[in-house]
Amino acid sequence: MRAVTNAPAEPLPLPRAIAAILAVFAGLAALFQFYGNLTDIARVGHSLFHWMANRWVHFPDLNYCIFLPFVSLWALWRQRAKLAAAPRAADLRGLAFFAAALFLHWAGYRAQQPRVSMAALIALLWLVPFTLCGWRFARELLFPAGYLFLTIPLNFLDSLTSPLRILSAWVAATVLNGFGLHVHQVGSGIYSTAANAFALEVAPECSGLHSLFAMTALMGAYAWYSQPTQAKKWILFACSVPVALVANIFRILLVVLVAALFGQDRAMGLWHDWSGYPVFVVGILLMLLVDKLLNLRGKGAADAG
Repeated sequence: MRAVTNAPAEPLPLPRAIAAILAVFAGLAALFQFYGNLTDIARVGHSLFHWMANRWVHFPDLNYCIFLPFVSLWALWRQRAKLAAAPRAADLRGLAFFAAALFLHWAGYRAQQPRVSMAALIALLWLVPFTLCGWRFARELLFPAGYLFLTIPLNFLDSLTSPLRILSAWVAATVLNGFGLHVHQVGSGIYSTAANAFALEVAPECSGLHSLFAMTALMGAYAWYSQPTQAKKWILFACSVPVALVANIFRILLVVLVAALFGQDRAMGLWHDWSGYPVFVVGILLMLLVDKLLNLRGKGAADAG
């Protein structure tokens, strides 16, 4: 007679675990391809992927989303050593969350809300490895999966453009008056009765909301790559909001200055169309400045040691 011990099941070898994950992903791809969307069927069919790609390609403010899945894949590649070394054990709690995510997709599908289905799909991409390989394996995938949430079109936030326009116009007018260029602000308009009289309106597309989304995506990736601790990653990521707003106000200042110096027609012509590029230059410089400030203390402590 021999005593029977309840030894824990051996985890799947990494190649078999990856094969199992890919097999489930294939099933999910089929689901979202053929039963993923009920809106704009005449143009994009029932595929959630086609609906998503259509938004990214045909809406200029969302063109940056095309690159975000590649950033996510790059982050996944950088995690390959940690994934290979991470302990693996199936976690059946993931089945309940998996079912909840499928229900979320069904609700979004029936309610014709593809954005809800996109959120469910991204959640499922993380829940599959969590269920098959456990938390310690899946936690290395939190950023590559979570970063994809930034690809969801958030057009419903366009209602925020009005307060952003008023805020940008007020800050720009305050700065310009501080430098002796006398202007007055009414709502989202900036007006001057000086030699080169002008009347400029901060339009909805100039509110900075869409550049905020793009800057959030850029700083999210940079924060994950550059910062050593989770706290600093989140701080740098949160700074994307003020950085984007400051960069957009800088653009408004440039347009108003050109209007004051060379006339409104020149300011609203080619200069206005090209002035969006300095927004990202200023944004990147501010991002690097915040990154530098966040690491000053750690660098000083390391030098002292």
